[in-house]
Amino acid sequence: MDPKDIVAVVTGGASGLGEAAVRSIVEQGGKAIIADVNAEKGEALSEELNESAVFYPLDVTNEEQIKEGLTKAAHHFGYINALVNCAGIVIAEKVSGKEGSHRLDSFQKVIEVNLTGTFNMIRLTAEKMIGNQSNEEGERGIIINTASIAAFDGQIGQAAYSASKGGVASMTLPISRELARFGIRVMTIAPGLFETPMFDVLPAAAKEALGKSTPFPNRLGQPREYGKLALSIIENPMLNGEVIRLDGAIRLQPK
Repeated sequence: MDPKDIVAVVTGGASGLGEAAVRSIVEQGGKAIIADVNAEKGEALSEELNESAVFYPLDVTNEEQIKEGLTKAAHHFGYINALVNCAGIVIAEKVSGKEGSHRLDSFQKVIEVNLTGTFNMIRLTAEKMIGNQSNEEGERGIIINTASIAAFDGQIGQAAYSASKGGVASMTLPISRELARFGIRVMTIAPGLFETPMFDVLPAAAKEALGKSTPFPNRLGQPREYGKLALSIIENPMLNGEVIRLDGAIRLQPK
């Protein structure tokens, strides 16, 4: 798909990987809907990008909020032909730790946001894309999800997070097969260690040490690199039904 023709809903679009995706799309002439629960950051980014982006407060677990946001977005830009799912949360909790067993409510919350929230956006946005006019390749839309390398080599304390991201990775192929008849592609990016707001609580020395565990490049990933891959996926019609590790060849140790 031509980036200039893209109108993308980006969940978690106000910061981190989502913000990078928004910026990459807009820089190439596309339009973006910044969908996030952080109104302050979302509105600031929308204002910075002028008419190329609009912010809508959106909780990926709230069906009515999503429907309202998608309807407004489609009316604002005329159509929606891309979805980039970046909204997510992370917790670190052991199945059996010093404070007792893993809390069931925290496990369910991570699944609800990361996995169910991603699916919620896919099913409701795909409904909008199906009605699009197809391009010369027969494409009507592109969906890009965000998993994590924790889906494949999760560490101790990441049971909930790994389960949620594993679910995102494993539903990529079946959904891509189902939506293929509508000309809608489905891809997933599994980032490694990236310098996002999730790392803000760590001191500089700790972040540097984590970065050095990446074989090459020997540093934390930068959000712009996620944005570049998202753009490449948008542009290449043969990329479909696959999970791409974006991790500098790192493999997570047990802890």
